[in-house]
Amino acid sequence: MATGWAPDGAVQDQIDDTVTDAVARARARMPKGESSAFCVECDEPIPEARRQAVPGVRLCVPCQSDLDRKPVPGGMNRRASKDSLLK
Repeated sequence: MATGWAPDGAVQDQIDDTVTDAVARARARMPKGESSAFCVECDEPIPEARRQAVPGVRLCVPCQSDLDRKPVPGGMNRRASKDSLLK
């Protein structure tokens, strides 16, 4: 149920676009290429099972876990609320 000048389904279109963008950003951050034998952060060996499971892996599990805990900047606000425009 859209309101005003928005066509029917406009809200769902915004949701779908936001999810699509988030998936594209996540895929872009995934490692590619040949996996490293040693972690680029701590220089510990990366187990063979991890290197085969995650192509292009560069970090050991503890270093990857630390990286995953850091906040990731969000995407754009498609609703363009007044508050978001003032930031």
